[in-house]
Amino acid sequence: MAIWNTMFLPIIIFIAAWDMVWKGIALWSCGKNKQLVWFILIFILNTAGILPIVYLIFFRKNKR
Repeated sequence: MAIWNTMFLPIIIFIAAWDMVWKGIALWSCGKNKQLVWFILIFILNTAGILPIVYLIFFRKNKR
């Protein structure tokens, strides 16, 4: 069992770091654009970075 624990630990750490980066970028953008619903959804739901990426690609307001 110890082999499985050491094998999956780097994967779990990578996924956690991946999620924190994307969540941070998306939350920053939501707060700046005053999109409260998206901010709450991204903050509460743990989706391993999928929901923040969807928000950043499709729903973020353009800077133009």
